[in-house]
Amino acid sequence: MPAVEPSRNQVVGTQQAIHHRPVRVICVTSGKGGVGKTNISVNLALALSLQNQSVMLLDADLGLANVDVILGLHPLYNLSHVINQERTLEEIIVNGPNGIRIIPASSGVKRMAELAPEENAGLIGAFSELNDTVDIMLIDSAAGISDSVVTFSRASHDVMVVVCDEPASITDAYALIKLLSQEYSVDHFQILANRVATAQEGRELFNKLVRVSDRFLDVNLSFCGFIPEDPQLRKAVQAQRAVVEAFPSSRSAEAFHRLSAHIIGRWPMPRSASGYLQFFIERLLDPACRLQEHSA
Repeated sequence: MPAVEPSRNQVVGTQQAIHHRPVRVICVTSGKGGVGKTNISVNLALALSLQNQSVMLLDADLGLANVDVILGLHPLYNLSHVINQERTLEEIIVNGPNGIRIIPASSGVKRMAELAPEENAGLIGAFSELNDTVDIMLIDSAAGISDSVVTFSRASHDVMVVVCDEPASITDAYALIKLLSQEYSVDHFQILANRVATAQEGRELFNKLVRVSDRFLDVNLSFCGFIPEDPQLRKAVQAQRAVVEAFPSSRSAEAFHRLSAHIIGRWPMPRSASGYLQFFIERLLDPACRLQEHSA
């Protein structure tokens, strides 16, 4: 699939066609695997949809997909079919709970985990094919500092870093933030503390990361909340359901609702696309944008 960069005129023309707020693109990532990032992406997507947001969830852990597994879905096609030009993005989308739309990735396909930067960029460019209008796009990225993590983080308005109170998790989160800030000019990160007992523990975990980043990095870290350790969450995972749906009164479900309300009510809305792949975001806004482009 060729990676076609839009011309400046295309981007400007698309921006002029916008008549409502742009879609918010949030990349959920982590420095280390196994911190619960995908579970957070799935439950946050559902919590946002329950607040009348139209949500699309992109599984961007391209070689080790888990979003479909967590929700017990069995998609026929995934992003590997898009890369191989066998299907369009529109054709691989599957419906999740409460109307969230999911773009599944592949699992156990080595090539998908080793895409070149231009292939990652081409994959993002393929979103111009979509006819869907969404309020929020969540990107569940891979863990670590691979090319795909960098690409999707740079293409997003907000980067949410999931961290647990473990030395390796904190160290790797710092390494990810350092890479994105020093080499790619990403300077603002939302920090989500996962698997903590209380809000205070979550805040203390956040402060650990702030102390080291303030000493060595020129970045702005914001504490966006915490998800508590919750046996109901484990039960939901075993049942292949989102805890927000399976156990709506659980502590973790309530935390996801607080987080979604915080995002909708407190995070400033982007006025326009940001990042180095503006076309990706702008073309998600409204089919009318593309109609105006084609008629120009």
